[in-house]
Amino acid sequence: MSDWVEVGKREEIPVLGSRIVRRKEGDIALFRTEKDEVYALDNKCPHEGGPLSEGIVHGCRITCPLHNWVMELDTGKAVAPDEGQAKTYRVKVENGIISVEL
Repeated sequence: MSDWVEVGKREEIPVLGSRIVRRKEGDIALFRTEKDEVYALDNKCPHEGGPLSEGIVHGCRITCPLHNWVMELDTGKAVAPDEGQAKTYRVKVENGIISVEL
């Protein structure tokens, strides 16, 4: 059974920026693309746990600030030649309010 949890407003995340949702199980990073899409991933790069929320959003990808690994925002998968995957969360935006499925 899953729960949708409201985590904030889309306008609180800058375009090509991020925001962190803190939780005891681990932080979730929310990302907003240039096309106004919102994605949610664990805030840990699968390589060495770098804070993805501090990376650079470009297109539908995030580049980890530690070692420049590039991750797909929709799947969490690392772009070749790197391998690995960050956990993703389903996101919905209704009337500007972001909810994440936990």
